[in-house]
Amino acid sequence: MSDEAKKRQRAHARGHWSEWLAAICLTCKGYRVVAMRYRTKLGEIDIIARKGDLAVMVEVKARRDVMAALNAVTHTAQRRIQNASDIWLSKQRDAAKLSTRFDIIAVRPWHWPTHFKDAF
Repeated sequence: MSDEAKKRQRAHARGHWSEWLAAICLTCKGYRVVAMRYRTKLGEIDIIARKGDLAVMVEVKARRDVMAALNAVTHTAQRRIQNASDIWLSKQRDAAKLSTRFDIIAVRPWHWPTHFKDAF
């Protein structure tokens, strides 16, 4: 296996670990995780969580510092997440009464995840 392939494999594993850590963080805050790695043709959402009538679409970024994580969620990525959320919402029976919010969770080495509510 090439060094580049090993690098990609480690990044992929770090991403999955970061998503699980973010899901634990949300659960500790009273959210119920209803989907992880929700994929559509229009985009992907790392975590979808609910708290009452609030549906939260969460993008998880594992970076060395918080600003790098926030800057990694580009306008294009935000649009893809919003498009995917429209598809998810269209499949919910109670979609009419749900409020939607888009959050970012930054996962840094040796720190508890940082949750940015209503990030975009």
